[in-house]
Order: sequence, then structure tokens, then C-alpha cells
Amino acid sequence: MSNLVLDKISMRFDLPNGSHVQALQDVSLNIKSGELMSVLGPSGCGKTTLLNIVAGFLAPTSGTVQLNDHVVTGPAQERGMVFQKGALFEWMDVRENVSFGPKMNNVAKSEYAPKVDHLLEVVGLADFKDKAIYELSGGMQQRVALARCLANEPDVILMDEPLGALDALTREKMQSLVLDLWKETGKTIILITHSVEEALLLGERLLVMAPRPGRIHKEYRLPFAEMGVGADLREVKHHAEYNETREEILNMIWDMEEEIMGRSEDAA
Repeated sequence: MSNLVLDKISMRFDLPNGSHVQALQDVSLNIKSGELMSVLGPSGCGKTTLLNIVAGFLAPTSGTVQLNDHVVTGPAQERGMVFQKGALFEWMDVRENVSFGPKMNNVAKSEYAPKVDHLLEVVGLADFKDKAIYELSGGMQQRVALARCLANEPDVILMDEPLGALDALTREKMQSLVLDLWKETGKTIILITHSVEEALLLGERLLVMAPRPGRIHKEYRLPFAEMGVGADLREVKHHAEYNETREEILNMIWDMEEEIMGRSEDAA
């Protein structure tokens, strides 16, 4: 698989009153196949906008996204999205939700059914395959969303705050699952989060973005995702480098928020 290349991505939203918002400005990245990258930053820094451009949901004002030697011009199977809420089909059971993509691609049932069953085992839902979506907890629904994404065999998995609505214990279990899936599948994963702790745990590569306009402020290469595979994430959090980096990033984002507040007061 080829690298995912973002070349000078800028995004400007024009408003009805004639003003505009520069959501992103000249963001360039080269993401290698199999990398696990988390993206963090204060509100308004363009994290989700950037993810939606990579997904093909938005066309950038300028710049290009290239994957597998072609320019991204819209959504495609090679890029799978997992949303904050699973966006599952309530009228289908678990197995039908996970099977949806292969069915739409006219894959024979004899070919996709064993893969779907395997994915449900991987995400711990083998005993729930015939359950209705509304019978599942929030964490279980996100497991279905992950399995449904993987069933399409994307090269890149895009995750927009996928664990943000979960309680603390379920969130920790899902973080471990994401790490296990990353290691087992070798997929490229880009994860947007507001949690500094989650970004540290789920990013072998971590980007801190700054707002107005959205841009990359600082990049880290971290050992914690690799350390967390198959391990107790609470033990990883006790690592001295983890806590030092956490405090550094918290202070960085706090300073950005203070600057944003100062701009708002000046404008008022």
C-alpha cells in the first residue's frame, strides 16, 4: 500500500455575511502505511475538517490528498470512517450491519459471511451477532461500527472521536481494542480526539493542531501505543515520559485556549 499524502491542504468557509473562516492553512503530511496517528487540539483547530477532507466528504479549497497513487476526489471504500456515534442501521441486526458493505459491493455471501463472523469474534461480539442494535450498549455499538468498517477492507481507517461518548471503563477497553486491531490488521489509522490521555495512548505519531487558521503546531513520535498492545493501559500511564509529555501538551493547549479567549475579548 502507498503512503497517504496531504499536500498543502487549505480550507476556507465563506459565510453569508461576507466574512469567512480559514479552517485549515497549508497542512502537509506524509502518513506511512500502517501508522497509527492521533490528532489533538483546541476546539476550532480544524481536526474534524481535516478528517472529512481525507474521507472525501469535503473538497479542500486548495491542496490535494493522495492515496494509492491517485488523488482523493470523494468517498471510497479504501477509506473507512468510524464516527463518534456508530451511525448504524437500527432496523438491521449486528451481523447485517457488518455485512452491509460487502453486500453493496456484490461480494458473494459465501465469501463475506466467514469474514464477518471472524470480525465479530475479533471485536468480542460473536455471541451478539443476531441482536438488534438497540439491544446493545454504547460500547458494543462502537464495536459493531469498527467491525463494519473493517468488513470493507479499507486501507485507511478514519476515527472521529469514536470513544468520546463512552464511560471511562468502557472507553479504556475500547482503547485496548483499537490498539489490538491496529497491530493485527496493519491498517493505517487516523484518530481525532479531545482527550490528551487518549491521544498519547493511541498515537505512535501525535499531531497537536493550532487554530485560526488550523495548522500543525507540533508533532510527537511516541512509544506508548506500541507499549500498550496487549498490556494494561493503566501501567502505561505510569510511565515517566507519558506524564511529562501529557503535562507539556496540556500546557500547550491551555496556552492556545487562553490566546483564543483573548482574541474573542479584543473583538468584543
